[in-house]
Amino acid sequence: MRSRAIAGRHLGWTADDLANKPWARFWKPEMSRIAAPVEAAVIAGPVAEPLLPGFEASRASLIAGDEGLENGFALCASGEMRIALATEMPGVTPAMVDWWFGWHSDSPERYKLWHPRAHVHAGWLTSPPADSTGRGRYVGQVSAVDEYIGSDLGRFAIAFLDPDGHGFGHASLQDGSATLVLARTGLADYPFDVGYLAHHVVAIGGGSLMRSRFWIGGSLVAARRGGAAGNLAASAIKTVLKPSGDDARALMVHCAQEMAHLATFLPALHGGQGGGS
Repeated sequence: MRSRAIAGRHLGWTADDLANKPWARFWKPEMSRIAAPVEAAVIAGPVAEPLLPGFEASRASLIAGDEGLENGFALCASGEMRIALATEMPGVTPAMVDWWFGWHSDSPERYKLWHPRAHVHAGWLTSPPADSTGRGRYVGQVSAVDEYIGSDLGRFAIAFLDPDGHGFGHASLQDGSATLVLARTGLADYPFDVGYLAHHVVAIGGGSLMRSRFWIGGSLVAARRGGAAGNLAASAIKTVLKPSGDDARALMVHCAQEMAHLATFLPALHGGQGGGS
């Protein structure tokens, strides 16, 4: 669902931002081409639905690494869209990714570092606890973001969830060798959730591998407040929010771009900030 731009919110950094923000040296408006496997999957088009597990099935298969298709998208009979893609992140550790997800929504400028050509605005609905760090800083929080997916501007509510409490628990998430960013995705301007996202990050030689998954639409659409009226409205939203192949391609490209771009500056940014604010 396309959103209207809000006055004062814009792509890019201003001259004042560049002159005064302490992380200005990490503003890199030029972005690299997406990875070849993702590009090939975008060109190839949708795959058979059984090749990409749904949200429930992925609770076991994602962390175990036994999902067969690493890059692709499926348009399901239910109206659900499923997306998978993998990003190599040289020099990045799982702990750095947790730090980033707790840091980037503190200001729009931080969020814009991530995808200079698509991110417009971000902010927490409520401020995280001042003394929180790592996963503890973003789990349980909601980030409201304005971003372009392809040419469409959307405003989304990203409610970060505890992996352990949603069936994604694993010893690797506790020993530092991996992390999993899990969120319920919804609309910021309307009281509806529309899907889930997960970014599983596991340490490999020289950095990390991020395996991203999106499950959007179909039976995953729900009213946040429930009740008969909410359920009726959610049913109506499902008919409007029926993702297409173009939607899937746009989201795949967006995620591939932002995660690869993040890897180009996150190790230095994290080190420069001392893993703090």
